[in-house]
Amino acid sequence: MNRFLLVPLALLPALLVACGSDDPVVVTPTPAPVLKVDALAEGTYMVALGNEAQPASGQYYAAADGTRLLVVNDDSERVQTLYKQTAGGAWTSVPAAKTAATISLLRSDTATAAVTDAAKLVGRYIAQTPAGANAAFTLAADGTLAPLAGSVCQLAGKAVAGKLPGTLAVTLTLAGCSGLPASASGILVADTAYAPARFRLLADDGSQSVDLWAYSE
Repeated sequence: MNRFLLVPLALLPALLVACGSDDPVVVTPTPAPVLKVDALAEGTYMVALGNEAQPASGQYYAAADGTRLLVVNDDSERVQTLYKQTAGGAWTSVPAAKTAATISLLRSDTATAAVTDAAKLVGRYIAQTPAGANAAFTLAADGTLAPLAGSVCQLAGKAVAGKLPGTLAVTLTLAGCSGLPASASGILVADTAYAPARFRLLADDGSQSVDLWAYSE
């Protein structure tokens, strides 16, 4: 005896949709905005950019292999935007750019080489986060950064020789530092222009920047 499966008419549209859902859904990623930044030769520079209505200043670090970092500061000399380029790669920014942009430098002046030996920076330091928390830590001769007991913001990491001239490459881990990422990588810069600060930690986690000025304790 032949048996037939009776399907209520109300279910037919759903079945037809299900039968036609085997085709893969193709999602086209949105391309990242293209950033163009003036390329400077190997060296460390103080730079000016922007325009008369909105002038800005910063630092520019260029390595021999084409790795570059442009630090644009705000009116308080705190980092506003980081523009980064790996050797042979495209420029990216932190925070990420929402639209394509061309960054033209109005002027660039060669800067005096900064200290690039962690052994010359050994000591106890304190830095303040944007939220007002203090990070007390030590820097050892081997470049190890370790938090001091009782510090509200626990900062640890390592500073080693890096590609960018006048800097040390640094990796950071942060705990209890309200508003800052849990980890970040970037540079340590010990420049006399930052006095009375002994050095500056500039890093990011790919989406948020960290800018800490370290003072001898």
